[in-house]
Amino acid sequence: MPVTFEKILALAPDQGSVDAARKLLKPGGWPKLATDDGGLVWGECQGSGATPYRVVISEADAGYKCSCPSRKFPCKHSLALMWLRAEGKVPFETTEAPDWVKEWVSRRRGPSSGPTSTDGDVPKPKVSLSIAATPEAEIEDPKAEARAAAARERNRLERESSIRAGLDELDLWLEDQVERGMAAFVAQSSAACRTIAQRMVDAKAPGLAGRLDGLSARLFSLPEAQRATAAVEELGQLHLIAEAYRRQEELSPALKADVRQAVGWTISRDALLNDAGAERVEGSWRVVAVLSEVQPDKLRRIETWLWLESKARFAVLLDFVPVATGAAASGYAVGERLEAELVFYPSAAPMRALLVRSSGSQSSTDRLTLPEARIADAYAAYEAALSVQPWAGTWPVSFRNATVRRSGKSIFVCDADGASDTFTLRPSQSEMAEPLAGLERIDAVALWDGRYCTLCWAETPLGRWVDG
Repeated sequence: MPVTFEKILALAPDQGSVDAARKLLKPGGWPKLATDDGGLVWGECQGSGATPYRVVISEADAGYKCSCPSRKFPCKHSLALMWLRAEGKVPFETTEAPDWVKEWVSRRRGPSSGPTSTDGDVPKPKVSLSIAATPEAEIEDPKAEARAAAARERNRLERESSIRAGLDELDLWLEDQVERGMAAFVAQSSAACRTIAQRMVDAKAPGLAGRLDGLSARLFSLPEAQRATAAVEELGQLHLIAEAYRRQEELSPALKADVRQAVGWTISRDALLNDAGAERVEGSWRVVAVLSEVQPDKLRRIETWLWLESKARFAVLLDFVPVATGAAASGYAVGERLEAELVFYPSAAPMRALLVRSSGSQSSTDRLTLPEARIADAYAAYEAALSVQPWAGTWPVSFRNATVRRSGKSIFVCDADGASDTFTLRPSQSEMAEPLAGLERIDAVALWDGRYCTLCWAETPLGRWVDG
């Protein structure tokens, strides 16, 4: 039987959780709501990141599980799903449970997937749905709204001024590094970058601060012979972004959006969804790679790379979660097929997207369909991206009819027909990719950063190979 309101009150850890759950009752925030009519109810709740949280409840015993990093059990997403089900105002699609729901069912041992309190003598605070359902006061005073708008515009202008002052300091810093020479810069890059990165934070340019924070690590991940050249490229990109920002009114709207994003301006989810001019693409997407990296700011960056076979189109969903929460995985697994609509952030080379709605994901053993493209075509695609966004960084590519070859300690991806075009495989992948060196050919999806190739997915005569 459906979870009742009384059960929701009994499970809720506090009134704050119920209040937060009420705010998630809008159907638009749930790209997926489904049930198997056997007591399992699940959904995908859109949070602040690109990848929705996966929530499942068991109506038989009020068990629950959510992929969010909340330390409250049940979390607001689980409570909201129960609430939606109890109200009965939103339709739930009847379908077979996806693999992630089946996995939860096979692993669970009790009515709750989270820890339970052992403090039996401590009375639980009373919670109320009626209190949570009380509408919040809204500003209806036109004068108050005008004052709020004026305050927002004043804050925007102050930030613009602060950023431009920070860019002037960045120019001086760049000149100092060039005068001292790249060899000296590389050796002292960690301390030098930390100082100017903090200044960019103070100038309210977090995008530039992030680039500077990670610059030293990127340099020292390269062979020593490549570091000075890489330093020139990195500093050159910083200079280019700074100059483009000063002249952004001369740029196209798409490139202007790229420049502002590189500096640190962001677009909220609501603003992107309400942008009538934003590109939307719907179809059957395949998850071809999931990458996780800890940033210097103690946030874990999770990239979910998608491939739309029908249009030969890539997209990436980005999520940032605090390292302290312990969350380290994407909501999706490599190989899954996702029926979804994505909306792309404005860009001269659109790649980052948000999930608008989804009918759910399912694992798939189907081969990945790739267009007839060789390594030379992959290079051309990367160069085309750089021509419109010179600081693009890592870029997804696909190619067919390639081979993997070892030369000394390095592994290369080469054209099987003997063409001279090659990709150098990232050293960290050498051991995992070693079995591919004995195969006649592969068709692959990879990420290329101008120096190293990271293989993500390969179709081989022996079946699918994926990173990790």
